[in-house]
Amino acid sequence: MAGGTWNTQNKVRPGVYINFISEVDSLGTLGERGTVSMALPLSWGEPHKLLSLQAGDDWTKVVGYDWTAPELLLMREALKRAKTLLLYRLNEGVKAAATLGEIQITARYGGVRGNDLVLTTATNINDSTLTDVTTLLAGAVVDTQVVKDAKELLANDYVVFAGEGEIEKTAGLPLEGGTDGTVANQDHTAYLQALQAYHPQTVALVSEDASLKSVYAAHVKRLREDEGKKVQLVLADYVAADHEGVISVKNGVVLSDGTVLDAKQAVAWVAGATAGAAVNQSLTYQAYEDAADVNGKLSNADIEEALKQGHFVFTTSGGRVVVEQDINTFTSMSPSKARHFAKNRIVRVLDGIANDLKRIFELYYIGKVNNNDDGRGLFKSQCVTYLNELQNMGAVQNFNAQADIQVTQGTESDSIVVDVSVQPVDAVEKIYMKVKVA
Repeated sequence: MAGGTWNTQNKVRPGVYINFISEVDSLGTLGERGTVSMALPLSWGEPHKLLSLQAGDDWTKVVGYDWTAPELLLMREALKRAKTLLLYRLNEGVKAAATLGEIQITARYGGVRGNDLVLTTATNINDSTLTDVTTLLAGAVVDTQVVKDAKELLANDYVVFAGEGEIEKTAGLPLEGGTDGTVANQDHTAYLQALQAYHPQTVALVSEDASLKSVYAAHVKRLREDEGKKVQLVLADYVAADHEGVISVKNGVVLSDGTVLDAKQAVAWVAGATAGAAVNQSLTYQAYEDAADVNGKLSNADIEEALKQGHFVFTTSGGRVVVEQDINTFTSMSPSKARHFAKNRIVRVLDGIANDLKRIFELYYIGKVNNNDDGRGLFKSQCVTYLNELQNMGAVQNFNAQADIQVTQGTESDSIVVDVSVQPVDAVEKIYMKVKVA
């Protein structure tokens, strides 16, 4: 018996012809948040490449230190609230190296961490014709190989071997000469170019360089306005950006162990917290985890002035370090762009709508659905499903599926126009009470 699928009822042979299709209302879902990206000078790791890292992973092979090391402070701060860190190593450095007889041992990556590598060799206890070759990092064994001669040695996650012949015995041969090198502004440019293939919610710039701030801000504005990639930049003391896509951190914090973070270092936490915040969540009065005090306390008048200028400020409340107000640098209000664009919760809602509807259209509709009433109606139904989900979770309100969204034919045969009216929900931040005393 014949079988298969069908488009029209024109089959010749007897048989069963079946089409399997998916339920259409499963496409309009919220995109996942929680990805922050940061470029840093490091002492170990593959340079000029974005690496995806998560809290709790074993980072030693990737960045040369375990999760608790002070060298990873900013990464830990970023991942206190974010789910994923896209990390980029800006510098390349010089690789540490050593020579053992005819064997050259070279660190896999450049950087001073390579100077903490040590190689030991010893006769194998079970077979005297074999040699145990052990690689240690800061005293911890990271690789052991049992070989007959040098040509059998394989590169591991930390060192690369070259040479042949008998392996000399050594109780400890340290690698030397590793340096971190320097970072040039073109390294940041290369990072921003590499980042264009990814979709983080936030980008953190840990720098006081005014020229870099300008470059990063311009790049993010272009991504948002010309390419439709709704990402926010977080940096320190740069309200000159005057844009909803740029967050300026005013001051820092003191952690419970006494570690002092200035504003540019606190950028890591703000970027992670912003990336990890849901579209229906505000960071206003959210506590900075493990912070004991504010570094750079401001008076009441200074706090008010900083907020007016568009700064993201830390203050203390009830023994906690909190975000005074979850705002960005946008201050130039106009009839077409009102005050609410300065609120990051509202920006998250609007960015989510832009990113998610773009994603849904690209994945399921572009080039696949006819541009007729049925095709446009199908896309509209997906938009309605998505916006109703936002309304159900309290991200938008007063959405009317009949009046607030229209999908119509564009000026060209292959284009459509989507008109959407939404009212994002803000968080309660001010309470004005009137108390009558009888």
